[in-house]
Amino acid sequence: MDVRSRNYLLMNRQALENDIKTSYIMDRMISDEVLTLQEEERVKQQNTRKERAAMLINIILTKDNNSYRSFYNALLHEGYKDLAALLQDGIPAVLSGNRKSSMDGMTSYVKTILCEGGVPQRPVVFVTRPKLVDAIKKKLYCLGSDPGWVTVYGMAGCGKTVLTAEALRDPQLLEDCFPGGVHWISVGKQDKAGLLIKLQNLCSRLEHDSTLSQRPPLNIEEAKDRLRLLMLRKYPRSLLVLDDIWDSWVLKAFDNQCQVLITSRDRSVTDAVAGNKYEVHVESGLAHEKGLEILSLFVNMKISELPEQANSLVRECKGSPLVISLIGALLRDFPSRWEYYLRQLQNKQFRRIRKSSSYDYEALDEAMSISVEQLDDNYKDYYKDLSILPKDVKVPTKVLCILWDMETEEVEDILQEFVNKSLLFCDRNGKSFHYYLHDLQLDFLTEKNRNQLQELHKNIVNQYKKYYKLNTPVLSQEDCMYWYNFLAYHMAGAKMQQELCDLMFSLDWIKAKTELVGPAHLIHEYVEYSSVLDQKDSTVRENFQEFLSLNGHLLGRQPFPDIIQLGLCQPETSEVYQQAKLHAQRETGTFYLEWVNKKSLKNLYRLVVRPHRDAVYHACFSKDRQRIASCGADKTLQVFKAESGERLLEINAHDDEILCCAFSADGEFVATCSSDKKVKVWNSRTGQCRCVYEEHSEQVNCCQFNNKSGQYLLATCSNDTFIKIWDLNGKYCRNTMIGHENSVNHCRFSPNDEYVASCSTDGTVKLWEARSGNELKSIEIKDFFKNADEQLDDVEVLVKCCSWSRNGNMILVVAKNKLLLFDINTCGLLSQVIVSHHSTIQYCDFCPGDELVAVALSHCSVELWNIKSLSKVAYCRGHMSWVHCVTFSPDGSLFLTSSDDQTIRIWETKKVCKSSDAVLKSELDVVFHNGEVMILAIYNQKDLQLINGNTDKVIMQTAAQESPISCCCLSEDLKFAAFGQESGTIKVLQLSDGKVLKSWEAYRTSVQHCRFTPDCQTLISSAHDSVIQVWNWQLSECVFLRGHKEAIKDFRLLENSKLLSWSFDGTVKVWNIATGNPEKDFACHGGAVLSCAVSPDGSKFSSASADKTAKIWSFESSSVLHELKDHEACVRCCTFSPHNKLLATGDDKGEIRIWDVLTGALLHFCSPVTVDEGEPTHGGWVTDLSFSPDSKMLVSSGGYLKWWNVTTGESLQTFYTNGTNLKSIHVSPNFKLYVTVDNLGILYVLQKF
Repeated sequence: MDVRSRNYLLMNRQALENDIKTSYIMDRMISDEVLTLQEEERVKQQNTRKERAAMLINIILTKDNNSYRSFYNALLHEGYKDLAALLQDGIPAVLSGNRKSSMDGMTSYVKTILCEGGVPQRPVVFVTRPKLVDAIKKKLYCLGSDPGWVTVYGMAGCGKTVLTAEALRDPQLLEDCFPGGVHWISVGKQDKAGLLIKLQNLCSRLEHDSTLSQRPPLNIEEAKDRLRLLMLRKYPRSLLVLDDIWDSWVLKAFDNQCQVLITSRDRSVTDAVAGNKYEVHVESGLAHEKGLEILSLFVNMKISELPEQANSLVRECKGSPLVISLIGALLRDFPSRWEYYLRQLQNKQFRRIRKSSSYDYEALDEAMSISVEQLDDNYKDYYKDLSILPKDVKVPTKVLCILWDMETEEVEDILQEFVNKSLLFCDRNGKSFHYYLHDLQLDFLTEKNRNQLQELHKNIVNQYKKYYKLNTPVLSQEDCMYWYNFLAYHMAGAKMQQELCDLMFSLDWIKAKTELVGPAHLIHEYVEYSSVLDQKDSTVRENFQEFLSLNGHLLGRQPFPDIIQLGLCQPETSEVYQQAKLHAQRETGTFYLEWVNKKSLKNLYRLVVRPHRDAVYHACFSKDRQRIASCGADKTLQVFKAESGERLLEINAHDDEILCCAFSADGEFVATCSSDKKVKVWNSRTGQCRCVYEEHSEQVNCCQFNNKSGQYLLATCSNDTFIKIWDLNGKYCRNTMIGHENSVNHCRFSPNDEYVASCSTDGTVKLWEARSGNELKSIEIKDFFKNADEQLDDVEVLVKCCSWSRNGNMILVVAKNKLLLFDINTCGLLSQVIVSHHSTIQYCDFCPGDELVAVALSHCSVELWNIKSLSKVAYCRGHMSWVHCVTFSPDGSLFLTSSDDQTIRIWETKKVCKSSDAVLKSELDVVFHNGEVMILAIYNQKDLQLINGNTDKVIMQTAAQESPISCCCLSEDLKFAAFGQESGTIKVLQLSDGKVLKSWEAYRTSVQHCRFTPDCQTLISSAHDSVIQVWNWQLSECVFLRGHKEAIKDFRLLENSKLLSWSFDGTVKVWNIATGNPEKDFACHGGAVLSCAVSPDGSKFSSASADKTAKIWSFESSSVLHELKDHEACVRCCTFSPHNKLLATGDDKGEIRIWDVLTGALLHFCSPVTVDEGEPTHGGWVTDLSFSPDSKMLVSSGGYLKWWNVTTGESLQTFYTNGTNLKSIHVSPNFKLYVTVDNLGILYVLQKF
């Protein structure tokens, strides 16, 4: 029974049970043969009338649509018209026998259903294959009323589509299983934009009779959701047919808990989706009799009347439906040529293109040639033009309209001639027509016209240029995606070097293409067509390839970055920079920034990719260095090209975070392990799951294949304390290694595969014999962490990971912040080094050369150490958060890193080893003086540098201090500088020579802030305590400002020797710094006060707090004027506009609000229109704000820098720094210069363009 009918019965059940008398109703239903006498007896056995009615309804609910109709008619005839009216809208459609078509046995109703659903009609020549049709119907019946998938798979041309359509012509199947109808969509090879168009068309078709016209869905997720609602509400119990599915990711858009049939060449295509799954395999070859039947239908003869050559022809066609159809179509036009076509095939006079195990190339080549030769001469040239079409691509009609300079109807007529002769295939979806050649047909054409391919490519490029002139296609045009994907392919094929350079070295083209398809395809094109692009010089191509490789992770995000601004950040010698500069000069109304001191920065990485939507826990190279596998918190396994970042596979692999992945030695498989306690092995090419291991009882932390090809052994370790070795060939656990007393974090095979090393939270590294699983040796790593009294540290020693030397004689072990190198034979410690005092080591890897070791650190960086000299040779900065993994390529020339910041970075080892590891701290002071930018910065923790921001030259550098420097400041006259140290000492020095003039041991804790008074004679400072010190350093006198109950957050000078301070105790105080007495005390907030700002007229101040509010106060009345409550997170910064009318506040959610100072009303909310899922607005906290002098613009710092239009609240520009967590932004009085430092220690001096 239909879901709709069933729901009406259930909805009105109570009214029916209360009113009906069953006896006469059952009589009518028995006469309709929908109720049996036994069922009548069951109803009569009930005690009361209501119970009898309930039993009858229960019986009807188990039956089909005819029972519902009979029950409805019985109610009408027995006088229950009101009750019948309740059921009227639930009456299922009638498939009456009197609507039979005399032609094919289908009812007109079924024809209507199939036609409206877009199901293809039978081809002109059709032979039945009842076993396969019945197999498809059987699997569809298996779905029942439950959601699920039926996959009809087989090679191209084997008849999947025709067989599926035939199965759906069964009226009983439609009535029993899909009374809601059938909806057919031809999918094919699609990118995301193409898939969205398909989904939009399908939704439009399903909504055609809706009273409310909806706009098309704007993205795949929206389309998926709308399709789900349509299938659930409007078309329950209907079948969705997805014809010609190539990629498993496409199915996710249709994974809506509905019933789906797909046709595909790939049997494993449904591995990526959940639900019941059934398969039907369509054999690639026809039986001999079926081949004869096809020929007989083409030539309109009985099989018995076919000439003797027919049997030989079918044998030469080797059972291929496609080849037999080609020959049959020829014989229909030339019925006397049986001997001629047989002789052509037997003599194999046509050159083989290539041999394939999937297709019968020999037969198809010959049939193709014969078919083409029979075309009219004017059609032959058109068909030859198809030789340069890309493989596996369905080409929109408009592309060929442009190529041939014809109207759509003319082109369709020509192409239909090819379709009729089985020389071309047509995908019809609504009004849109897409055409494609079979791979073998295309191979044949390419070989046949090899000497003319260059001219053919040149012709299509010239026709494109003629049509579009200087414009570029827009997404609304059906040919748009074709040109963006394949215009460069045609130019390269035409060897049009200048045109290809003009295209691929154009920022306009890069911007348009990356917005549609991302950067990976463009990077691939730079590599693929380098021989054409580099005819004169490779420099320009390298500039653009590097630009995309290093900024691709930004170009894939929302909101889409300004590509001109990104280009302005390139080196001035780069062609990318030169183009961006020209654009910026032309676009006078747009706000652009020049990075003045960018010369000092060298990009050390080769490629940055962002394949995941959450933290990336692990990544590794394949042995041939061509591919990278990665996994992380988003539960997916990704495989992509190491050269370009182009995605090859995306698999929703586990139910929880994936902690590790590993390629097998031959690259055929990828293993993954997860917090869901499972280990899975995948085919690295197809994404098909090879096996699942579920013997671990807790999360599995690491998986590692053995190093030799041929034998597939996989080692895994888990929080359950066990290491297991799995044999993929035997599909079983070969050994379980028992001995650790706590979680096992890491395991690795030795280079010769004889041993396995494991690292554990129990503080040990153990060596095991791989074959037997026996423990050979155990090293107590915690013994190497002793304090000054030679006692073991109380802190748990968690051994994170280990790495073998290439010869297997040494093993490198990581624990806490130490690298330890052990001799395998003696277990003796060969050397150790403390890598960092400020962070822990997350991962390590031996370079195959055995001298270099890479270590990933928790403070966003990676270091390379020479393990022989125990010296650090490189410091790699670039990640914005914890680095979880670092892995060398098999030859050691590259290494990759993965991080919480969702990126994977590929580095060149040699380039990195030549770099400097100098970094600046985020605490700095800036003075804008006579057009110059003078910057005082903390360099490498213990040095102080005075830098000319205009020239990027270091004017003065102090000697290294005994204690790390924690803060610094400049005097306004640029004669003096002061700095505070972590030891609590404050020093004043003379800038002309760097000489220390005064030193004072002011605090017992680290100094947090220091500032000169305008006369430069006094220095005000605060530390991690509640006291502010006012130190007249020239007179060596000090005044202590005591009154706050918790640590000082910050302070600022007011006029007339006054000081405003704010604290974590929630108070703000005004001090007289001459006397040290507090003059005003404001109990501002329930939480810490994080920032204060003073109005330009000095009458008011604002306070921002961790309690998610900001307040505006009057100095005169000491009262709060306005409480600003709209923020949803800690309010971290605030500032008044110069004209005293506005207040801007920024919070930890990355949001900025602009308020009216007079009324306290919220005027604007500053936030990007769209942000990627999981991506914080502004890249993190908003840490600083500054208005322009005219109060019309606002600059903010956070994860990056942003400029805003104050009037509208819209973003004007975004400057993406290499790092993140910008603590402040220093702005020149004219709002044209900006200075900041990111968490990687990179200094940015920016100038308005």
